[in-house]
Amino acid sequence: MLPEEFLKRMEEMLKEEYPAFLAEYEKEHMHALRVNPLKTDVGGFLRRSPFALKPVPWASAGYYYGSGDAPGKHPYHEAGVYYIQEPSAMAPAEYLMQPFTDAGIAMEEERILDLCAAPGGKSTQIAAAMRGRGLLVSNEIHPARAKILSENMERMGITNALVTNESPQRLAEHSGRSFTRILVDAPCSGEGMFRKNDAACGEWSREQVEACAARQDEILACAASMLLSGGRLVYSTCTFAPQENEGTIQRFLKQHPDFYIEHAEKYEGMSDGVPAWGGEREAEERLSDTIRLWPHRIAGEGHYLAVLRREGSLSDMPGGCFRVQPGIRQREARQPGGGFAGYLAFAAEYLAGSHAAAENPERCLFFGDQLYLMPDQMPRIAGLKVLRPGLHLGTVKKNRFEPSHALAHVLTGSDVRFAKELPSDGDQIRRYLAGEAVACDGPKGWTLVLTDGYSLGWGKVSGGILKNHYPKGLRIV
Repeated sequence: MLPEEFLKRMEEMLKEEYPAFLAEYEKEHMHALRVNPLKTDVGGFLRRSPFALKPVPWASAGYYYGSGDAPGKHPYHEAGVYYIQEPSAMAPAEYLMQPFTDAGIAMEEERILDLCAAPGGKSTQIAAAMRGRGLLVSNEIHPARAKILSENMERMGITNALVTNESPQRLAEHSGRSFTRILVDAPCSGEGMFRKNDAACGEWSREQVEACAARQDEILACAASMLLSGGRLVYSTCTFAPQENEGTIQRFLKQHPDFYIEHAEKYEGMSDGVPAWGGEREAEERLSDTIRLWPHRIAGEGHYLAVLRREGSLSDMPGGCFRVQPGIRQREARQPGGGFAGYLAFAAEYLAGSHAAAENPERCLFFGDQLYLMPDQMPRIAGLKVLRPGLHLGTVKKNRFEPSHALAHVLTGSDVRFAKELPSDGDQIRRYLAGEAVACDGPKGWTLVLTDGYSLGWGKVSGGILKNHYPKGLRIV
């Protein structure tokens, strides 16, 4: 049951289009996934995909799938081959990552912030575009949601990201003007998700819309304080409420005159923002360059986004919070089991060829007995709540090193000495994902488990049995 006050406002907004909009609520919502180029060649995956896929027009690796398909239950999902994501929600990150036509900086130099990142759909999409270059900071204020965010970054094989659990205010105080691009997918009243989420419908009220708009103003102000001159800020919501969309951008521009709305080409079916909905007597006409996604015009749910730029040039990038983070070469590592030497021994025995951590010990960092490989542009992190300071390599335990699940997700069969292939349509893969041991006649020791060539996790072979090291919290029983 849609709230009466919501329906009345939507009828006033849409006028003759209102019946078509209302009719969408009688239909099933669209299903989509985004193929992960960090794990697979997109074209190659499409040729052997077990699902019938059709392109999402505004997402380079986004594809609709049929309601009869269940990609979330397929082993490929656990291998991070794709991320299940609502199709309209793919648009903001796509616009954020469009090339700067007037800034000659390489992706290796980029510092990107996803300020309200959980559960990770947009962060993993940004990371896919970065291809391991530069730095991505994915932040989430709620601890439980930050943990889910970190797990999704791990599953998708992302190596160049920090996951933080901070308020926007604390992060802004710490960072200063540091980032070339910032995404603010703001907490909102969720009107665009009513068809998918009954809970959002039940929680809606006019007072909630007003509270969300006030919170969005605060979050955007924090984001602005962290964006470099010439940088891009994309603001998005999944609501129809003008107060949270054109109104938020109108108020932001009034308070931040050094920002402007950047023109962004719209895809077929996307609509202009409406300047009159900005809530000010003198409407900002450039609000028409913001973007609305209506469910009766596109194959997706309701969304809004605005592409903003700060005046100036990115050519001069001050350091901000980006100071040298001490790695193990800069300070003594007093870990049990030989510390970094334990990792080197593991790498020599089980990894094939070169590996970034072994070649760049100055980028390795111990969090207690946990070893991480930091991104190239590592900021100082003292005083921040950090869940993931880069790629988790593993744990030093007494006299041995135990590789992490995250490390498994960034390796391929050619990166290791021992691998076990479990076909995605076989019984053994189901048993492995359930935490069971499986038969394996390979050499003794750590073995990377693959399904159809995609890495899934670790096992340890002994006596013809692959002992299961798939994380207990991820097992599918």
